[in-house]
Amino acid sequence: MSGTLETFLQQRTLEHELLCSYHETIQALIRLSSSGLLFEREPQAFFKVQIEPLLEKLLGCLRRTYTENHAGLRRVSVQDLSQDLQKIAPLLRSDIEAALKNDPATEDPLEILFCYPGFKAITAYRIAHVFYLRSLPLIPRMIAELAHEQTGIDIHPGAEIGSHFFIDHGTGVVIGETAIIGQAVTLYQGVTLGAKSFARDAEGTVIKGQPRHPILEDRVTVYAGATILGRITIGAASMIGGNVWLTESVPPKSRITQQHYLAHFFRDGDGI
Repeated sequence: MSGTLETFLQQRTLEHELLCSYHETIQALIRLSSSGLLFEREPQAFFKVQIEPLLEKLLGCLRRTYTENHAGLRRVSVQDLSQDLQKIAPLLRSDIEAALKNDPATEDPLEILFCYPGFKAITAYRIAHVFYLRSLPLIPRMIAELAHEQTGIDIHPGAEIGSHFFIDHGTGVVIGETAIIGQAVTLYQGVTLGAKSFARDAEGTVIKGQPRHPILEDRVTVYAGATILGRITIGAASMIGGNVWLTESVPPKSRITQQHYLAHFFRDGDGI
């Protein structure tokens, strides 16, 4: 960010009416996009009538907020975003299939769609990721934080997540900006895919955009409470047990668990 924080804030406009418009439009976008992609027989026509006006409204909000000519806003159109959003339909279907395959508690896709916080968070992430890839400001994080507020699951829109992704229960899951997740990965509640440290410049400010989060290859399962930090790789088909703290890469088909406690019997204080 060039200049002082005060200068930066003076160049932005975000009055109450505009903030409300952001929130209302984003909520409608998530709701209508998911239903249109999963249920409409002619999604292209649906998006033309229902979604593109919302996209136009959001782009208008951004133009009012960012008074200078933002590069992302110059390059993108409503039609670009509409087409990009329609391409995530197979991913959303694969995420429902993953929940059906991995959760013994349900046999109903509608239950997953309407009741599972993991699926709600993943849906919001996949929509936010479209805006992120188009280098649009603010909107991706607003979508992600709305889902975070509603589900307790924090997925940065910059993360790369493959198909058939399943988050079971979900509360407390954190996925960082540069995380890469392959296909058919399952996470349980309380999992953190975070950074171990941050590179800083000569003035002590963190350097933006550096790869700093884990890579999970295909078919990895991470159980509740596990913390995986840094730019490390979890090999394909590995299982990371509950409450594990992991900062080193592991090869494919690894099984990482907490060390078992060893019980010793002592007499008369021997060994203490």
